[in-house]
Amino acid sequence: MTTAAGLKTLFVVNPRSAGGKTRKVWPAMEKIAAQHIRDFETKLTEGPNHATELARAGLRAGAERIVSVGGDGTNNEVVNGFFENGNLVKPGAAFGTVPRGTGCDFARGRGIPRDPAGAFARLAGTTTTPLDVGRIDYTTETGGRGVRYFVNIAGFGANGDVVNRVNRSGKKLGGFLSFLTATVGSLATYVNPKVTFSVDGGPEESAIINSVLVCNGQYCGGGMKAGPDAKVDDGAFDITLIGNMTRIEALLSGRLLYNGKILTHPKVRHYRVKTITARAAEGDIVLVEADGEQPGILPATYTIVPGALRLT
Repeated sequence: MTTAAGLKTLFVVNPRSAGGKTRKVWPAMEKIAAQHIRDFETKLTEGPNHATELARAGLRAGAERIVSVGGDGTNNEVVNGFFENGNLVKPGAAFGTVPRGTGCDFARGRGIPRDPAGAFARLAGTTTTPLDVGRIDYTTETGGRGVRYFVNIAGFGANGDVVNRVNRSGKKLGGFLSFLTATVGSLATYVNPKVTFSVDGGPEESAIINSVLVCNGQYCGGGMKAGPDAKVDDGAFDITLIGNMTRIEALLSGRLLYNGKILTHPKVRHYRVKTITARAAEGDIVLVEADGEQPGILPATYTIVPGALRLT
């Protein structure tokens, strides 16, 4: 472990996070930051994927730590800024987060305080630890290929549909209610697809699935404990495969997602792997998601990159 205090820090702030409230409160938050952190600067995002550009530019300019101020989507954009053409822009650089978003599930899993004073104090007084990163090689909706990195939870199936609905809704209801409403809406119309998948390069198997959750962290969807045993520094994914549940079964199993007992359901399978590759049946479109973002569709490959970043 290395000491985090004293690093040159760039705060990448999403002013539209927390329903737009971050834009109003950031000046006051910045004063709190100055009480804990000596050397920092701030950049505000102006639109989608701008956080990725700002993080990458900051690393090139000498920042040793990039701190995302926003929700899981902002975290995802910032983390993608640590990479370019499959390589780290600045090996050894640290990633941190000040939670200001809809779900803030990554922060929840790491015990990062929601109050600004607590979050900034953590950045000043803790050490950095290894942070695994997930990589998705996915298919775009036009048939091309794309790459996305993630630090929390990704996957495909109904969870991709839910994320798509949440993002289209504008998240006006806040984290828990936005995801709950989208989940209920998806249950009403979603048809479980048949997918063929392989883990760690092993033999292919086919299954009708509701969702497959590729977990680096534990929580997603505003508090669902989808990967109860997942750890962000163990060099592996915890896969939660939710099988061919009926709509009623899926609805009733929701409580198991929130109380962390989803792996006890008879139609749920668990794997601990370094990679999973999946493709949909011919003619089917299955959405993929990463940290609450919905970049594309199957076929896709999810690969763990052990200890790629330092977490502060």
